[in-house]
Amino acid sequence: MFIQTESTPNPATLKFLPGQTVLEAGTADFTTLEAAEVSPLAARIYAVDGINGVFFGTDFVTVTKTETVEWDHIKPAILGAIMEHFQSGQPVMTADAVAPSGHADHDGPDQQIVAQIKDLLDTRVRPAVAQDGGDITFHGFEHGVVYLHMQGACANCPSSTLTLKMGIENLLRHYIPEVTEVRPVAV
Repeated sequence: MFIQTESTPNPATLKFLPGQTVLEAGTADFTTLEAAEVSPLAARIYAVDGINGVFFGTDFVTVTKTETVEWDHIKPAILGAIMEHFQSGQPVMTADAVAPSGHADHDGPDQQIVAQIKDLLDTRVRPAVAQDGGDITFHGFEHGVVYLHMQGACANCPSSTLTLKMGIENLLRHYIPEVTEVRPVAV
């Protein structure tokens, strides 16, 4: 098994491409060791000292390290953990794991606007963000403000504010005049 790695705009995060499907659909974000208990793969990666987050896309694993370790010291152990997992035949997620994350539901008078926002996020934003090892999901819309949740390499990325304000906000405002601002949320 050959696992490729790619850097991301977030220097604390690397993207690992195992060459096979990680998740059939959606994404999964593990920001703590406790959260990773529903995933044998995430738990195995968290066993490496210095891990601060694990994120799964359809064909990639994104790992965020703590500031106290260097990639040169932990990258081989992460590669080994990913390889061991896929060779073990264990599932990526346990049977009792919660469904993959996605957009939040929205009840209210702005359902048509929210449908347009979600469509633009799914067709234009999320594929580009996945290339960088992350995901952005809709969290809410209120009084012209779109609330988005950033995951994986996008969470705590130095360029995340610029991505939100200059990229996503401008795109949404261009196509949907009711949108006045985009703000991040932590879940």
